[in-house]
Amino acid sequence: MPNHSNQARTEMVSQTKSFPVEELPPPFLGGPLLTLNKHNAPVWELHECVLITSAPPLQPVCGTMLWTVLLALLLLLLLQTQLSVCLRELRAGGSPVYSPSSSSSSSSSYNATQQRLPGAIIIGVRKGGTRALLEMLNLHPDVEVAKAEVHYFNVEEHYRRGLAWYRAQMPFSLPGQLTVEKTPGYFATPQVPTRVWDMNPAARLLLIVRDPAERLVSDYTQVLHNRLTRHKPYQPLEELLLHKGHINPGYKALQRSLYHQHLARWLEVFPRKQIHVVDGDALIRDPFPELRKAERFLDLPPKINPDNFYYNSTKGFYCLLSAGHDKCLDESKGRPHAPLSTQALKKLCRYFRKPNKLFFEMVGRSFSWC
Repeated sequence: MPNHSNQARTEMVSQTKSFPVEELPPPFLGGPLLTLNKHNAPVWELHECVLITSAPPLQPVCGTMLWTVLLALLLLLLLQTQLSVCLRELRAGGSPVYSPSSSSSSSSSYNATQQRLPGAIIIGVRKGGTRALLEMLNLHPDVEVAKAEVHYFNVEEHYRRGLAWYRAQMPFSLPGQLTVEKTPGYFATPQVPTRVWDMNPAARLLLIVRDPAERLVSDYTQVLHNRLTRHKPYQPLEELLLHKGHINPGYKALQRSLYHQHLARWLEVFPRKQIHVVDGDALIRDPFPELRKAERFLDLPPKINPDNFYYNSTKGFYCLLSAGHDKCLDESKGRPHAPLSTQALKKLCRYFRKPNKLFFEMVGRSFSWC
């Protein structure tokens, strides 16, 4: 009677390739098996299917092993995909190097989950202290700020790119954190209030203002500095401000200081309770009280404290302290103003009396301006 088991074993061996132990092949789906040959020497055997040798006859278990390997590969693929997502978010979260717009809150960006549209916007005014306000708010652990002015709502080229582009300019943040953007050009641009409302009717708006006469001089000083840097000439301030001895109402820097005109457009769209006015002059003298008011307006827990600020006598204004880092605003802040004669300044202050009074009535408070 023929021995079918021996015959099957002979056929299987004919399909087997052996390798010495020192030339081990890499694993593959067919599955390598380490066995002993007839001389008791270990060899790797590669089969079309995996065989387990316990006692004759050999028993094929190809189906079970194949499904196990496939499931293992699927699991590895899923793990690799998840790891790739985590690494991508980690890289996008930012660098641990302390940057101009980083603070204690920047450490949270390493675990950031996504970019969100801003829930609060610093809308102006230009040269009113918007950068200082943004940096100080960034001390709060529940705040993430856009590091650059985005100019989305007031530059047509940017606005045509849509909200997806705007969102991509925002920092990564965690659920529950507040994203804040600042572009001081928003305040005086007529079409911006409606555009912001269309983006988020619940947006909270911060408006930081200072003495409009001083703001005008600071505005001119910045433009003058930029022109001189590019080796371009620029008229003296009084030539732009005065025409035949009277205030020139067409001067753009003057128009930007007419706060009541610009605020009126915003109040046509947003309720007064969604606009918080920050005293820019008070923020320079003593930052903490103004920051506490801003925290309350933004529904943030009180996390900023007086220890976050110290006065830098060399620069002449307060600098920030957070997580062992100290930070002062860049050298353009506190730049000496362009000269303006006493007579011209008096004319400017008289010109602003009525506009300032209208603004005080609109916001329900007054300021110590000239």
